[in-house]
Amino acid sequence: MRLGGVYGIWGYSHFRSNLGYFIAHKHLFSTWLDQTSDFDVADVREALSAFSRLIHPNHKRLFEGIFKTLETGLSKLGDTAAKQTKSISELLQLIKDIPMDGKQSYDVLGFIYEYLIGMFAANAGKKAGEFYTPHEVSVLMSEVIAHHLKDRETIQIYDSTSGSGSLLLNIGQAIAKHMDDNDSIKYYAQELKENTYNLTRMNLVMRGILPGNIVTRNADTLEDDWPYFDEQDPVNSYNPLYLDAVVSNPPYSQKWDPQHKDADPRYARFGVAPKSKADYAFLLHDLYHLKPNGIMAIVLPHGVLFRGGEEGVIRKQLIENDHLETIIGLPSNIFFGTGIPTVILMLRQKREGSDVLFVDASKGFAKEGKNNKLRACDIKKITDVVIARATMPGFSRLVPKTELQGEANDYNLNIPRYVDSSEPPESWDLYASMFGGIPLSELDALADYWKAFPNLRAALFTLDGTPYAQPKAGDLAEAVRQHPEVAKFNDAFARAFDGFKPWLHSELIGKMLTLQVPRQAALICEELFARLAKVGAVPLIDKYQAYQVLDDHWQPIAVDFEILQTEGVDATRVVDPNYVVKKKDGKDVEVQEGWKGRILPFDLVQLAHHRKELDALRKKEDELADVVTQLNELLDSFSEEDKAKDTFNEAGDKFVAAAVAKEAKELAAEAKVAGAFGSDPYEAKIIQAAKVLANEKSLKAAIKKDAAALHLKTKATIEALSDEQVHALLERKWLAPLVDELHRLPDLVTSSLIAKLQALVEKYRITYADNARQIQQAEKALVSMLGEMDGGEFDLKAIEELKTLLAGD
Repeated sequence: MRLGGVYGIWGYSHFRSNLGYFIAHKHLFSTWLDQTSDFDVADVREALSAFSRLIHPNHKRLFEGIFKTLETGLSKLGDTAAKQTKSISELLQLIKDIPMDGKQSYDVLGFIYEYLIGMFAANAGKKAGEFYTPHEVSVLMSEVIAHHLKDRETIQIYDSTSGSGSLLLNIGQAIAKHMDDNDSIKYYAQELKENTYNLTRMNLVMRGILPGNIVTRNADTLEDDWPYFDEQDPVNSYNPLYLDAVVSNPPYSQKWDPQHKDADPRYARFGVAPKSKADYAFLLHDLYHLKPNGIMAIVLPHGVLFRGGEEGVIRKQLIENDHLETIIGLPSNIFFGTGIPTVILMLRQKREGSDVLFVDASKGFAKEGKNNKLRACDIKKITDVVIARATMPGFSRLVPKTELQGEANDYNLNIPRYVDSSEPPESWDLYASMFGGIPLSELDALADYWKAFPNLRAALFTLDGTPYAQPKAGDLAEAVRQHPEVAKFNDAFARAFDGFKPWLHSELIGKMLTLQVPRQAALICEELFARLAKVGAVPLIDKYQAYQVLDDHWQPIAVDFEILQTEGVDATRVVDPNYVVKKKDGKDVEVQEGWKGRILPFDLVQLAHHRKELDALRKKEDELADVVTQLNELLDSFSEEDKAKDTFNEAGDKFVAAAVAKEAKELAAEAKVAGAFGSDPYEAKIIQAAKVLANEKSLKAAIKKDAAALHLKTKATIEALSDEQVHALLERKWLAPLVDELHRLPDLVTSSLIAKLQALVEKYRITYADNARQIQQAEKALVSMLGEMDGGEFDLKAIEELKTLLAGD
């Protein structure tokens, strides 16, 4: 965020003319946090007034009223200034404590909103997420659009229902990977709700976009088409707005007024959406504002693919005129506040070809609470398929227009008609169920493995000329792992990734202050895929699984890059106070508890530079764990009557150390006088417990002392690291975990094959005939037992009837 401060006349003028606004130091969020008891609601009112007063005249349209929601909301925080001050002070602390974890790099307000509605979904209401597109969906749309626009020198992008502005931000970030000048991107946004419109403006401004590159409009997209002009000069400033990219996530199936819209140029060519569902009205609005070589993406409910009536007419026209390019089916429960399935439709004004790519991405996601979430590997797979317009069985298919037009489909675009992503049902072979053996047809289903390991099948199974195989190896897992072809596969992977870590070191650590993070991520992905292609047996290692490994490790690395490129290499030698929240007098109080490395974690530095002290500390911790086990065993050996004594707590589940020590001391003194210990087991165990408790206390004190000393020693080590030591530690933090996890991929392949084979063997190991014989034997044994039973007249009649049934007579 670009902020102004008290920098004199030059600073004031510089910030105001370049940013469009100026914020004095005393009005900053950080200043208010530091004020603590001196903070007052009047400070907020003064800051808001000053902000409005100091907006540069050239940017009045962008900034005027941007804080209106906050201004009007202050009075709702309390009926007195004191109550308002208290509420705002608490709000400042809440905002400060939101766990950003580096995610602020993509969308500050969007992340906070997503975090809050994720935490408080029960109170957020069904419409809570209607103006926020989940980050992952936004990234997916952005990546495809960015690829389409990557060779252009200047780009204009537009969101017709902008909400929080996250879609625009992500597209801008994705495009920036392909451009040298981020200021060549111009952002247009339109939003109906005033509060949400202010959120759009705020979010775009906070990302440091030049004010001249932000054009926003608070209006009804369907009723008030864009034609943008300045009221002071409507003729010369008129802009019909045709753009390189248009994106939107409009409210689903919203009611609207279609009267007289057939004359509107946005709808005249295609038809007017029904009044009960404005989905196609939003789509046609977006399409109308596309340049001939532009691209658009819109998120809509799945029903737009097959509903009839006016929507069917519009859909037919879009297909006939070759505007519809791609349909992506998303998982259900992916948007906050609605569980309905949604789709992304991608359209063009003009394009080569008339086929439509269908992608069924509904099965690829991770479950997070009540919602489903696209993973990085899912986004990458969809993006690759869409860019390549590739057919992938069970996932995507390029469908010719003639098939869509045909009588069988009649312009129905329901995805399952064209892509079958369903899992085949499990089948049971009748012969194998009766007589055993593994059906060859079920082994054939593992064709990718047999292709990679041509001789492995014969090594594991015996063929007898029938369509059934018998397990040959006693230990399937061992036989698979030891097979020469599997070992060769592992060696091929190792060779393909030979030198990968040094290459990463050169690309990341060697260039950490100058590299462009998004471009570098793409470069590493290309290298990763290229090396996987060298392995051979490629189908066995899912490159998108490898990509997920890369992305999981890349996210924290990217956060470190942001710090390094802002603060320099010296940031690696910085330690910050480690603050934790503790209860004090019934209130949460933030207190310092040691230190933490800004970039380099203490545990990593200890492993590299203080291994001797760390091992000694861990040895004591292991001894303490043994002592705790001894205490638990001793505790269990006492009777409930013993545990009612003062040497135990009220619950009887812990020793009272002081009481145990006192009683043990008295017992020792009595024994000294008597010349020997008594024979009472309780007394002997109490004396033993006192010794163990004393050992526990001693160990805890030693561990606390040693840990504190090691902590301070680590702090000093970090602050004195050489550049060479920093590079070595960064390699251990960034590269080693990534490379190690990638090298585990071949073993995952082997483990998967073993699990499938063991499941097949177990499936037919016990036949139906075996089960029948066991049941028969059990029935005979039961009949014999029933014959030995006695009882009354009616009991005996019942037993005889049961014996008859069991005997099968």
